[in-house]
Amino acid sequence: MLIILFLIILFHVIAVALLLAATIYNAWWVVSPAGRDVIYTDLWYSCNSTCIPVENSHSTSADVQAAMILATILCCVSFFVFILQLFRLKQGERFVFTAIIQLLASLCVMIAASVYTAEKDSFHIPSLQSGSYGASFILAWVAFPMTLISGLVYLV
Repeated sequence: MLIILFLIILFHVIAVALLLAATIYNAWWVVSPAGRDVIYTDLWYSCNSTCIPVENSHSTSADVQAAMILATILCCVSFFVFILQLFRLKQGERFVFTAIIQLLASLCVMIAASVYTAEKDSFHIPSLQSGSYGASFILAWVAFPMTLISGLVYLV
């Protein structure tokens, strides 16, 4: 039983780490023009050697920013609630409150990644539209099933 508890905690910590990396790391969109530095664009800045604010970040991508931040916060909160419930619940009771918070985090990640996928062209100026998805975008999509599975495990 202790091994299962350790694996659940480890799975949740990995999900939190993926969400933090996806939210913080500057590689949601990568553009590598011929003969120039690679440009990394995330939800806030476009960077090569210097960083400049993303032009549309305060209008259309604010929902993606908010959803990713909310998902990270909810995932962290659900971890702390899990730890509290671990010591407060009677044996055999389910972690329903933890599961609800974790499933909400999963929903926020899915919304953020889906909106970014659907609206990627409107988030970037025309010179940056010929790029490809970066590592942070992939981490966000990997974090979605991890938080979903984690939330479902807490219900079981």
